[in-house]
Amino acid sequence: MRDGFPSIRGGLDRLGVLLSGLCVLHCLAGFLLVAGLGLGSQFVFAPAIHRIGLALAIVVGALTLGIGVARHGDRRPLFIGGAGLALMVLALLVGHGTEEAVLTIFGVSLLAFAHWRNLRLGS
Repeated sequence: MRDGFPSIRGGLDRLGVLLSGLCVLHCLAGFLLVAGLGLGSQFVFAPAIHRIGLALAIVVGALTLGIGVARHGDRRPLFIGGAGLALMVLALLVGHGTEEAVLTIFGVSLLAFAHWRNLRLGS
């Protein structure tokens, strides 16, 4: 490593995987809490929480995917992550509910996989 660039990129990819995992956990745990126990729907499913978290994940994802391709030259994570980002943007555009959760879960799953590939290609 000549400079701190690879460690910054790796840190962003790790942050992206973490944010993706938190998005999935939020969606799945929210459904379980609300459907199974009838608890916390006003907080767990608050549209603002979803929009802020998803927007943050989109920004980190797009930035990290671009940096990864510039560093290692393999475009596959960009294509996979780009598909995930597109699903995540669609999730922001549909009404708050099941469609949004499904799009988010599939989108962040693709994005997390792309971050993981970036990490593997960078090492």
